[in-house]
Amino acid sequence: MKLFVDDLTHVDFTYLDAQRGLVGESWAVRLELDGQLNDEGMIVDFGIVKKRVKQWFDAGLDHSLVIADKTPNLKVTSAEQNTTVEWHYPSGETLRCSAPHQAFEILPVDAVEPEPVARWCEQELAAIFPTVSGIKVTLYPEVIDGAYYHYTHGLQKHEGNCQRIAHGHRSRIHILVDGERDLALEAQWAKRFEDIYIGAEDHVVSRTEQSVDFAYQAPQGTFSLTLPTSVVYMIDTESTVELIANHLAQTIAATLPGKQIEVRAFEGIGKGSIATA
Repeated sequence: MKLFVDDLTHVDFTYLDAQRGLVGESWAVRLELDGQLNDEGMIVDFGIVKKRVKQWFDAGLDHSLVIADKTPNLKVTSAEQNTTVEWHYPSGETLRCSAPHQAFEILPVDAVEPEPVARWCEQELAAIFPTVSGIKVTLYPEVIDGAYYHYTHGLQKHEGNCQRIAHGHRSRIHILVDGERDLALEAQWAKRFEDIYIGAEDHVVSRTEQSVDFAYQAPQGTFSLTLPTSVVYMIDTESTVELIANHLAQTIAATLPGKQIEVRAFEGIGKGSIATA
């Protein structure tokens, strides 16, 4: 017998790609469990399955910087409070991130892709469901018909895991001009935000033409991040999805005087914010 749960939860995270650098990503989770029926006629109660698996993803992959331990040009060091990751882009530019240990998930895989990460999840989840005979995890991105972008950010003032300085999302964008979607504008902004770090001015501690250093203190600890300037997009506020949507609406409206602008900025799968200007 099998039990399945489609769209059990979503995980939003950033991973380190060996070519692209930081890539914001969002995956949906599907789960199958093999096992014998218990006295209640169940393999495992659906409520228990959903609660335990969601808690496990929330405590691990979700809102983390996920790194394959076999990534080329990678150096990982650990101190009492923080882990520090240093990596070099193919161009030679440096990425450096220091954060509390729980802000990272370093996996024994060749690359952070749905299939190998799912196999790792199955091995880890086996300890949560010792009475089942088999576990299958499927991780998959949302099918998006239209423009989308991958972005990474950190929210210093957030009480939860969004405070982590390098987590992200794979997000669609809808831009309406006078009530009609403008697909060209959507593609333009998706290209501009491709594999981008959206940085807040308040988090900048130093900046040159080549790189930007971010740092802040948050409830979970001390966070810092150094990135090439070329992969950073700066805004004057925190980078919540509400403020990103508002920034985009205001910026687009300034280039199209007299037009009514509506921006629907998504944050991962099935959620986001609407702003008008």
